[in-house]
Amino acid sequence: MILQVEVKQIYTLEDYLDFEVNSSERHEYINGEIRPMTGGTPNHNQIALNLSGTLNFSLKRQPYRVFVTDQRLWIPEKPLYTYPDIMVIQGEIQLQEGRKDTITNPLIIAEVLSASTRNYDKDEKFAAYRTLPTFQEYLLIDQYTIHIEHYYKTDHKHWIFVEYNNSNENLVLNSIPFEIVIADIYDKVEF
Repeated sequence: MILQVEVKQIYTLEDYLDFEVNSSERHEYINGEIRPMTGGTPNHNQIALNLSGTLNFSLKRQPYRVFVTDQRLWIPEKPLYTYPDIMVIQGEIQLQEGRKDTITNPLIIAEVLSASTRNYDKDEKFAAYRTLPTFQEYLLIDQYTIHIEHYYKTDHKHWIFVEYNNSNENLVLNSIPFEIVIADIYDKVEF
């Protein structure tokens, strides 16, 4: 018997960007591989909308911008192109050189966890995000139960972890003037 080994195709950054710009679906680029992004559930979308809408309203006329779902992020050290659920940028947007559609300077990132991405978001993606010098705060929001993991940077390579699992608690962000009741993040979410 002859064993056949499947060889993964490796794409260049240029191949990925050409493909992605012309695609009707979103894909991540991870070390030469192109992977489709998973579709969202109503709970996933509701949580992202609740948090991003409140952030956007709370930060109006302040030097911050809030982006959701379709905004591409470039992480050069990994190399990784990805689409975080929510990003907050402080000050001017910094774009990848030669691009007008790819951000490089998030201050805060929030990911709504799904069964298929939970481990990736908590481990590999968080490690990749931490290579960005502007990145200061990370939220991992469970869509199946009230549970949020909040990480914020206190010093070079030092992060604090706070866990929320009560709808009456207040989540207070460390790097921007923002506070929200956990119940408001989960408003209209059906478990």
